[in-house]
Amino acid sequence: MNAEAVGADRSLGQLVATATAEMSALVHDEIALAKAELRQDVKRGAIGGAAITIAGVFALFSLPVLSFAAAYGIHNLGLGLAWSFLIVGVAFLVLAGLLALLAVSKFKKVKPPERSIASAKETAAVLQSVKPHTRASRDKMPV
Repeated sequence: MNAEAVGADRSLGQLVATATAEMSALVHDEIALAKAELRQDVKRGAIGGAAITIAGVFALFSLPVLSFAAAYGIHNLGLGLAWSFLIVGVAFLVLAGLLALLAVSKFKKVKPPERSIASAKETAAVLQSVKPHTRASRDKMPV
């Protein structure tokens, strides 16, 4: 028996049921594929996050060593050791101050999401103007 004969023998209900089952299986497979892709992306993101965290820790641990190296380097130029450490400390404070000024200037430029707020207000106004659809009560419905 060929495929056309098998398809001709099936009723419309059977064809719809088969199509529905196949569509359901397709959707299920698509969801499974999306889950697998998301798992891979989450794993990559976690590894990247761990790597950047470890890099940040190493950079943080290097600051005291580099500070001492800078202070002793200045001391080797002929300045006293206390003055050398003071110069390095003041340099860090100046750098921190400049970064704080940059942060404040950037924070001042932050504004509320005006377009989103306006859109939400428009949506709320439209929804408030909509009147609910009244249904006829059961008593008034014809039997």
